Amino acid sequence: MMYVMPPASPATKRMFTRLLTSALFAGAAAGLIAALLQLYFVQPVLLHAELYEGGDLVHFGSESANSAHPELPGFDAVRDGLSIIFTMLIYSGYAMVLVALMALAQTRGAVINARTGLIWGIAGFVAIHFAPGFTLAPEVPGVAAADVFVRQIWWYATVIAAAIAMWLIAFGGNWAAWGVAIVLLLVPHVIGAPEPDVFTGPVPTEIGALFAARAYGVGMMAWVMLGGFAGYFWSREEATANQAQTA
Repeated sequence: MMYVMPPASPATKRMFTRLLTSALFAGAAAGLIAALLQLYFVQPVLLHAELYEGGDLVHFGSESANSAHPELPGFDAVRDGLSIIFTMLIYSGYAMVLVALMALAQTRGAVINARTGLIWGIAGFVAIHFAPGFTLAPEVPGVAAADVFVRQIWWYATVIAAAIAMWLIAFGGNWAAWGVAIVLLLVPHVIGAPEPDVFTGPVPTEIGALFAARAYGVGMMAWVMLGGFAGYFWSREEATANQAQTA
């Protein structure tokens, strides 16, 4: 006998609509700003590194072949336009996860608004960027790296562990939960990320350091804005729903 799932209740449909609407607005807004920041601050550093990777510039070469201010390609409508669209889609996906967690936290008594959303954004930055990057830092093109698949496994495990740790720190409520959070934050780095057998690469270390710094800076700004937008749109949708029920 085939089981037929009952239709969703009106309350469930309204909740899903609120989740989807809040996430799409927050993700699109934060993603657009993040994409523009990346185009202005991060992409020039990557393009500069690619010149060393391709041999157009040579580290420790002549002054003309090791310029710190080379001519870089300008805005490309197709490439950069697609980059903006994909970044907005990625942050919309992040926002869906973030808003769903906000909704769950609200059932546990948490207050969700634009101000508290900023804290959620910082926690998201720690889980997605800072925690894995503490040991597996952002890399410019052309540097030596371990096997991609192995690094992906370590990255995902670290992100999941850090996300659980952030939740336990916020809602654990006792030292046992906070102790587990500390362990989850430390274990991936005690184990260590996969590393290459030797370090090689034609890109100057100054460019690699600048890329990592700007990647973290843009990532933090984007996640803080994502959290703020998500909290704002979620609280606004909730207020609208409450007004509709009382009308």
